[in-house]
Amino acid sequence: MNLLTRTFLVISLAIVLVHSGCDDDPAKEDVPELITQVRLTFTPVTAGSTVIVTATDPDGSGPQSLVADGPIMLTQSTTYDLSIELINGLLDPGDDGYNITAEIEEEADEHQFFFRFSSGVFTTPAGTGNIKDNPSTPVGDIHYLDEDSNGRPLGLLTRWITDNVEVTGKSFRILLKHQPGVKSGTSTSLDGETDLDITFELIVYLS
Repeated sequence: MNLLTRTFLVISLAIVLVHSGCDDDPAKEDVPELITQVRLTFTPVTAGSTVIVTATDPDGSGPQSLVADGPIMLTQSTTYDLSIELINGLLDPGDDGYNITAEIEEEADEHQFFFRFSSGVFTTPAGTGNIKDNPSTPVGDIHYLDEDSNGRPLGLLTRWITDNVEVTGKSFRILLKHQPGVKSGTSTSLDGETDLDITFELIVYLS
């Protein structure tokens, strides 16, 4: 084996080792979470009954979207704390990625929940929410009870106060945005990728 051949073999081996090392350390991909079940828990701050409503994905990773399993039924003039739980039911409970809620908490600086709801239902928050359908859509405030490490809202826990009304056929929409490198004090629901977008029927009845 002459010197030229040996040199060529050494260079070829070095190239193979470099590529193998790169393959062993792939860059993290920011991809939307796969959510197959959503659980909303409205817990009254004082007296009243807890309200739980769910949405499920009927075909897992198939083309169908999450479907609400029933309406949200709240009592008038009541303060509720809303907590949101998300899971990937295609995995076993002990698998990484099953508890999407925990992942969102860990990556709070990359996520935010946004809300839109029918007018005249809540005294707090007032208005119709903070989801923007286009850049000119006016938005209101949401009473967030949690935040990320930068002090910006997350939305796994929020507070709602129903008005002294009785209504049916209203709507309550929840939008979860994944905003790695984008979430800021001026980012909106138009920024980032959509992890979750679902609308529930909302009913408020007399106590």
